Amino acid sequence: MNLTHHEQSPTPEHPFAAYIRIIGKGKKGSRPLTQEEAYDCMKMILANDVHPVQLGAFLMLMRVKEETPEELAGFVLAARESCNLSHDKALVDLDWSSYAGKRRHLPWFLLSALLLAENGINVFMHGAGGHTAGRLYTQDMLSYLGLKPAHSIDESKQQLKQQHFSYLSLEYFCPKLHEIIELRPLLGLRSPVHTLVRLINPFNADFSIQGIFHPGYRPVHQQAAALLQQPHAAVLKGEGGETERNPDMECLVQSVHQGELIDENWPALFARRHVKPEELDPRQLSLIWQGTVHDEFSESSIIGTAAIALKLLGKCTTQEDAHQLASHYWLSRNKKKFTDN
Repeated sequence: MNLTHHEQSPTPEHPFAAYIRIIGKGKKGSRPLTQEEAYDCMKMILANDVHPVQLGAFLMLMRVKEETPEELAGFVLAARESCNLSHDKALVDLDWSSYAGKRRHLPWFLLSALLLAENGINVFMHGAGGHTAGRLYTQDMLSYLGLKPAHSIDESKQQLKQQHFSYLSLEYFCPKLHEIIELRPLLGLRSPVHTLVRLINPFNADFSIQGIFHPGYRPVHQQAAALLQQPHAAVLKGEGGETERNPDMECLVQSVHQGELIDENWPALFARRHVKPEELDPRQLSLIWQGTVHDEFSESSIIGTAAIALKLLGKCTTQEDAHQLASHYWLSRNKKKFTDN
């Protein structure tokens, strides 16, 4: 028997609708996703099994409620699986995320990473650029130091072998996540993807370091790293949201070491705050490295950031020793390294 216009069967509910309902059912009816539910959600998203309107709704509901460590862990596990991130972990000593971009200061952390690399520590940096106007992104700063970003995991492997450092944009190892990050100008807000990519650790390195902007996300990253069984990880409120220590301020580093959660305060290096520069000239990066220009804020930021990384890596057991080793690296650096660029 044919149904009349008024008797047509209702459209069956889309499988993803249930997850939107879980987090969007109001103050009393909603709840966070479990780690397994978050994993299933992200698997569907990365498989293009959700409609654009569903993706937008989900991202913004998550943004309003903010991610739990369990949700983040589920998202990351799904992303690693969907993007086939099972590479040779022996190639990378330190995973370093760089997604925020800099606005008030130059990316001095880039020189911290290169300082570690010059001393034989393999640093893999990953990030994304251009999603927020008025910011300087790492991939655009590399040319001022005569470096080139990689365009594939294989190219990163070659760079790591040759120079102990490689930067690879998200678009080359997980293009769907990059596509979602690029929605920021349409949505007007960052999404959970901006958080999960910091934890994605493409090479599954034993050591990982992340910077965040909002202090409330620091323990969330720390606890998510523990759920992901990351052997060693550190997260700090970095200058501008990047993994960079501001020497004018006390820096709380929240870390995970073999399942143990540790909070550690690093003191401010100066009693008074410095005045931020009126303009940012990326050419200063190579001039500071070469020693042609000296600036106590910049050099203290470079050394201070490297010190946190060295302590995380177990190269030193105390803050004082880590700062001393980082200072030694800086004073002993090859100043001619970037002179031809």
